[in-house]
Amino acid sequence: MLTKDLLRVSRAGGGYQPRFTDADDERLAARVLGTYQGHVGESRAALDEALTDLEREADDFKLVRGFAKLLDREASFETRAPVDPERARRTAFETAAAVGVVTEAEREAALGRAAERLDATPEAVAESLYADRERRQVLTDAPARWDPAALREQYDLSLAQTALFDAVEVRIRTSDPKAVVSAIKRLRLMYEIRKTDRGREFVVTGPDTLFRNSRRYGTAFARLLRSVAKTAEWHLEATVDDRGTERELALDDGDVSVPDTEPVAEMTFDSGVEADFATRFASLDLDWELVREPEPLAAGDRVVIPDFAFDYRHADFRVFFEIMGFWTPEYVEKKLAQLDAVEDVALLVAVDESLGVGEEIEARDHRAIPYSGTVRLKDVRDALRRYEEQLVADAAATLPDELRPEEDVLTIAALAERHGVSESAVEDKSFPAHERVGRTLVRPAVLSELREQVEDGQSLDTVEDLLDDYDIDDTGAVLSRLGYRVAWEGLAGGTVREK
Repeated sequence: MLTKDLLRVSRAGGGYQPRFTDADDERLAARVLGTYQGHVGESRAALDEALTDLEREADDFKLVRGFAKLLDREASFETRAPVDPERARRTAFETAAAVGVVTEAEREAALGRAAERLDATPEAVAESLYADRERRQVLTDAPARWDPAALREQYDLSLAQTALFDAVEVRIRTSDPKAVVSAIKRLRLMYEIRKTDRGREFVVTGPDTLFRNSRRYGTAFARLLRSVAKTAEWHLEATVDDRGTERELALDDGDVSVPDTEPVAEMTFDSGVEADFATRFASLDLDWELVREPEPLAAGDRVVIPDFAFDYRHADFRVFFEIMGFWTPEYVEKKLAQLDAVEDVALLVAVDESLGVGEEIEARDHRAIPYSGTVRLKDVRDALRRYEEQLVADAAATLPDELRPEEDVLTIAALAERHGVSESAVEDKSFPAHERVGRTLVRPAVLSELREQVEDGQSLDTVEDLLDDYDIDDTGAVLSRLGYRVAWEGLAGGTVREK
């Protein structure tokens, strides 16, 4: 799919027809491909400049950008710098603060100090400061799986998909209705079958027809087109909301086809609520892995495909997760009937508070999580914790009450991984041969050795090097156990002091 700003359509006669490519555009596709291939090893800025020049020469700059958008998704870029850019910036800014950079000479002095700390030259530090910015990244691999003809074919399919973003209803006739029904169900769209003088026709709408411009519609319809276009013979008509004006779009098997090679898969979502939840959940450090569109669940003579599943990392256990948005009353009743038929699985249902069906979901032995606007992570985390507590208890019951690892030093995380359980399952165990210091198990003999070697007034770097010899990372906790604290002295670093 393309972004909507790259959409090219004709509205002649009140229609809404994508402006597909023709044989003459294949030459332009070849030039765009050649531009990428010719800039391997050069910066993105140089590539963008060459593409801009090509846009100026072409009859339609959107066509150049459309070809480039498809290629850019598969191109590989990397940061090349003598010094890690983040480290170079942090060190340079620290030295600049100490020097007080105003003049060029002071800048050179700051870079010189940074270079000494980084064991590099001032030129290398300067070169690395912003090497990770997008424009300075280097193209390392140009897309090779498309020739100019295949790129045109992929562009036309992507253009048609983009034209469906604002569709509110799609009508399909096809020689392979089974494949289309399967795709419709997988995308969880509502549909009905009508008999027409031209044969049976699928009428497909989104699940919340109250909202005519929902992206849940457009993305799903675009994905549906790909499945339809794979069938031998098909015809598709769509009603499109073109900025408040309804227009008709018509496509058939002579307009677009699916290239032999599959495009790079991108995770897509049926609503902004789902996309927002998935993005925020990914930032959490939990013992649950989020799975998009898990396997179907049997629900009587139908199937339900939940939006997500949570897989517990330390056991074979899955919790399914469905998000019920602001749907029509009829669709809510259908969904409740499906949930009523789902048995013997753990299922959480986030339900829009405006629907008022939380109690009905709870009555079906599924956990309801009310939300308004966005699904609160705390509510989901609390619901998962109910399962996790039992899973942790079951795992802990398989372990002895006392654990005696052979190592002198071992983290709780490493011990849990060794036993294939979560950290919570081992935290309450007894460790007769070790003392627990922060998140690390340490033998008393090691602590005794450290007491003899750590002294008041030593630099923090010296102490950290000492602890590294014992494979200890939890410096703060160990120093506290030994009776020391860290006194920070500006940019000069830390000094170990007795409490």
